[in-house]
Amino acid sequence: MKNIYKITLLSLFSVGLLNSCGGVPEEKTTASGVEKAFSVAEVLEMVAKENDVTRTLYTKAIVGKGKKQGMKFDEDWRKDDVEAGPLPALFLRGVASSIRKSPVPLGLYLGSDFPINAANKFEGKQATLFKKIKEDRKPQFFYDEDQKLHTAMFVDVASAGACVSCHNDHPQTSKTDWKLGDPMGATTWQYPKDSLSYKETIALLGSYAQGTVDIYKEYLAEIKEFKKSDKPVIGDKWPADGNYLPTAEVFLDSVKKLTSYQTMKYLVAKK
Repeated sequence: MKNIYKITLLSLFSVGLLNSCGGVPEEKTTASGVEKAFSVAEVLEMVAKENDVTRTLYTKAIVGKGKKQGMKFDEDWRKDDVEAGPLPALFLRGVASSIRKSPVPLGLYLGSDFPINAANKFEGKQATLFKKIKEDRKPQFFYDEDQKLHTAMFVDVASAGACVSCHNDHPQTSKTDWKLGDPMGATTWQYPKDSLSYKETIALLGSYAQGTVDIYKEYLAEIKEFKKSDKPVIGDKWPADGNYLPTAEVFLDSVKKLTSYQTMKYLVAKK
C-alpha cells in the first residue's frame, strides 16, 4: 500500500463530505492560534467506533470464517514454527504497537476483570468504572491524574463464537463460561490533551487506520512464509468464499465502507 494516509482520508471524507465542505476542512484560527474543534471525548469516541467495526470484521469475517476453512489463529502466531494468524485481542495489540511508533500520542490497550494475561487485569479506578460498564455498557470518561492522560473506556463484547471458545478453552483462563454478548472487557484509549484541532483529529484517526493495516499486512507476510501447501490464497476473496484471505487494500476498503458515514457526520457537524 503506497500511501495509507491518503486512503485513510478517503475513508473519513467521502465524496459527499468533500463536496459539502469544498475539500478537507481547514482549521479555524483565532488571534491566539488554532481553534480547537473537538473535545478529546468526541475524538476518542470516533476512533472507538472505527475500532469496533474493524475488530468485528476481523473477528467474524477473518477469524470466524477462516477457522471453518481450516485456518489457525494462535497467541504464538509470530513464532517461526507456528503457522497461524493473530487472535482478535492480539490483532488489537498489534494496532496499539503501531500507534506507539507513530508521532500521535494516542494510547490503546484492552483490559478485563477476567483476563487471560494477568497483566491486563483492571485495577483501581478502572476496575471500579468497569463494573459500571458491565451494568449499562456505556463508555466511561475520566482524567487519569497519575498518568496525566484523558482516558475513555468502551465495552468490549464477545461478538463472535471465536471469542467465546478461545477464552473458555484457554489453559490460562480464569473464567470458562463466557457466552456470546457477554462484556468481556473494555478497550481503553488515552490522549494527553483535552481538545484536538481538525488536523490533529485526522492524524489520530489516520494513526489508528495505519495500525490496522500494519498488523494485517504482518499477518499476510507470515502466511507467505507458511510451508504447508494449502495455505490461504491472498487476493480479492474472503474466507466465506473458501481458503482465501483479502489483501490489505481489500480489507481496509471494507472497513472504510462500514465506518466512513458515521465519522463523516461527526466531522460535518463541527464544520
